[in-house]
Amino acid sequence: MRPDILNPLFAEVTALKGVGPGLARPLERLGLRRVVDVLFHLPTGHVDRVARTELMMADAGRVVSIVLTPRDYRSSAGRGPTRVHATDALGNYVSLTYFGGASGYAKKLLPLGVPKRVSGKLEMYGQELQMVHPDYIGDPDDLDGPSEREAIYPLSEGLTSRRLAQMAQQAIARAPGLPEWIEPSLLAARGWPNWREAITRIHADPADEVARARVAYDEVFANQLALSLVRADTRKRKGRALAGDGRLRDVLKLPYELTGAQARTVREIEGDLAQATPMLRLLQGDVGSGKTLVAAMAMLIAVEARAQAAMLAPTEILARQHGETLRRTLSGLPVEVAVLTGRDKGRVREATLMGLADGSIDILVGTHAIFQEAVTYRDLGLVVVDEQHRFGVAERLLLANKARTPPHLLAMTATPIPRTLVLAQHGEMDQSRLDEMPPGREPIETRVVSLERLDEVVNGLGRHLSEGKQAYWVCPLVEESERSDLAAAEARAAALRERFGDRVGLVHGRMKPFEKDAVMADFSAGRLGVLVATTVIEVGVDVPNATLIVIEHADRFGLAQLHQLRGRVGRGGGKSVCLLVRGSAMSETTRVRLALMRETNDGFRIAEEDLRLRGGGELLGTRQSGEATFRLATPELLNAFMQAATDDARLLIDRDGGLAGERGQAARVALYLFERDAGVGLLRSG
Repeated sequence: MRPDILNPLFAEVTALKGVGPGLARPLERLGLRRVVDVLFHLPTGHVDRVARTELMMADAGRVVSIVLTPRDYRSSAGRGPTRVHATDALGNYVSLTYFGGASGYAKKLLPLGVPKRVSGKLEMYGQELQMVHPDYIGDPDDLDGPSEREAIYPLSEGLTSRRLAQMAQQAIARAPGLPEWIEPSLLAARGWPNWREAITRIHADPADEVARARVAYDEVFANQLALSLVRADTRKRKGRALAGDGRLRDVLKLPYELTGAQARTVREIEGDLAQATPMLRLLQGDVGSGKTLVAAMAMLIAVEARAQAAMLAPTEILARQHGETLRRTLSGLPVEVAVLTGRDKGRVREATLMGLADGSIDILVGTHAIFQEAVTYRDLGLVVVDEQHRFGVAERLLLANKARTPPHLLAMTATPIPRTLVLAQHGEMDQSRLDEMPPGREPIETRVVSLERLDEVVNGLGRHLSEGKQAYWVCPLVEESERSDLAAAEARAAALRERFGDRVGLVHGRMKPFEKDAVMADFSAGRLGVLVATTVIEVGVDVPNATLIVIEHADRFGLAQLHQLRGRVGRGGGKSVCLLVRGSAMSETTRVRLALMRETNDGFRIAEEDLRLRGGGELLGTRQSGEATFRLATPELLNAFMQAATDDARLLIDRDGGLAGERGQAARVALYLFERDAGVGLLRSG
């Protein structure tokens, strides 16, 4: 239960003065629903404002604050600019310029002959000074006027940095002084202030690197402590050993040899399963590296040991695809594979439930339906979770509760993750990497073309379809708005339908799951030739005949997201092509990003480069639902503090009495503050 001392911070954002339903909406778009969200919404930069008593040409390009008196208005016809000519105390002129038909607005703010304190960026317009859309206008003696250094916050329509700064000050006033959770010698060596002082300093001066380092470390430490608690609890729990005798694997006929990475990983898993301590292993493998076959071998070991295995997939279509793949792979073996999703009803569902309960079903593949209350297993020994980032700890625990003893867990992800982020997101797990591709799999040819050549791309798509092949067309990320992305996808689908008719399908995030599954099923079955999609293309869906993907406005995507999208093709034999359609204006970083996509298909190299290039941007270019995200620790600070925070967390558990000791009680508060409290209560001494 959250400590009472933190309750003021976890109140709804409307508890702040002046925040009603109207202001709550733009705050909601930024994810600011509670007071603590405002507190942790840190400024990204600042504006230095100089106070002046007179206008000077030398200040052009700077943000100034000065008392001016409006003298006359000059408005252009229609929606042309409105210019308010004003003078300083010495009679020097400046033009305060407003665009977009803002004549009435300007006159209301700046009545003639009334001195006003005006602040904004001073610029040269020909031989005269001007200030376009001043960011502040108020009374000359207003004590709440603009400060010399003003923080700049990430914004949403309807918000200003000044308004967010005012809310941040209210949030700081609610922030209590908290006991110190950092190891004393580390705190002294770094010269860090306490937590409350640090967060206060950042909002006052966004350039305060010492304060930023302190709060970033706090977040990383809370994360690593939570993972350490989960790992310690796992190692203390008694499961049961699953020692396979090889009777199924020895007769399994595969059309090819395992790669070295696959064979190594199977040995690691076999060693884990042979222990009474439940396995907790993360399997990373790029698209096409053979994760499903490794999972099949792990499940066969469980069946050889007279236990059942369950495989959890994020979508129905992927669950059914895995079921068919396993049936083909294990054909000829005395192993019963079943599929269960939320759509299964009546006799089919009843037969599956009976088979699980009496043990006649050895392997179950399905969606969340496989851990519903009515589903009981005779003896569940191994759980495989596909696309690990789609499932949080709560979902994994639900499935674990279906077993008589804690089951072994193998989690898989096709999203290559930099090593630093693996430690941050999956530090409680052992890790395996499939860093080899099976022989015969061709790399995807990646080309970059200009948006000006879009007609050529569409013509090429036509030739591709005429050969009986299929293609994906991914629409641009317009802005942080699902609705805008959808509009772009609908427009592209309509344009392609004019050319290719009803062979064009559309999927997007606002569709209901069953609608999306139906379109994906039509595409998988070949009834559709082109699938137009936003970035929500279901991960992992295997359509071998889809050998072309067009990613429109690829310059707007991060490297990791481009690579993940590219992985929709190249799943069958023969050559596949990825066309990255770019806009005309590109930054140097974007050029490097697209050049790397042309150069390599190595997802792990791309992930590391993405982390380096994107800096403080969103980790991996896509929010990893179900996993911890970092609001205060940028990738650079995450990398800098990962090892120290991990060591500090272990020291707390091994030397300082865990959560029961004095520092542990403070650390318990940190776990709740940074919402890593899944680890609280796991350590028995806490």
